Amino acid sequence: MTSPLDIAGTVRERAARELRDRIITGTLAPGSRIDLDAITEEFATSRTPVREALLELSFEGLVRVAPRSGITVIGVNSDDVTDSFTILGVLTGQAAAWAAERITADELGRLRELAADVAQRSGEDSIGEANWLFHQEIHRAAHSPRLLTQIRQAARVVPSNFLTVFPEHEEHSLDEHEELLDALEAKNAEAARAIAERHVLEAGRSLAAWLDAQAATS
Repeated sequence: MTSPLDIAGTVRERAARELRDRIITGTLAPGSRIDLDAITEEFATSRTPVREALLELSFEGLVRVAPRSGITVIGVNSDDVTDSFTILGVLTGQAAAWAAERITADELGRLRELAADVAQRSGEDSIGEANWLFHQEIHRAAHSPRLLTQIRQAARVVPSNFLTVFPEHEEHSLDEHEELLDALEAKNAEAARAIAERHVLEAGRSLAAWLDAQAATS
């Protein structure tokens, strides 16, 4: 299996991903303040990579960084999530379609190993990482560096702990993994596209509904 370091990235990337997850899932609510010193201590690092992570999030419109008022969470709403997941769905659908046409036997074998690893981690916190690796491998099998870059940008809206936050999606996701693998093996591009796109859109609908429910109770 691929080492977890493959998705850990630099301290800045890890800090940005973790803070982004907290904002997207509402753990850091809109209007709340982010304590730079507390985050720096949490990640056991210097202020520089944390500042850079927060600057990245400000470019994404998730936080506001002001010299005097500090760092304030802007957050996302259900419409933002729906739009972002729709865009991601189109991109991942295209990746799956191209993968069906271009995937090699070795790549398909690797995907089946990764899918089995996801299933074995059912109910564990580590399932999110395994799931991420599985989908990344499908995107790579499209053999399109340009598309892969676009997906990486768009996929930032998906919390890395999605299957932990929404465990009810786990069984359905595992079934869809098998459907997608069968479509890839059959080189059925349109079936692969439809399955991959539906996979993302259903996740987006769940997250959007969850955010609406949180907003209603806040």
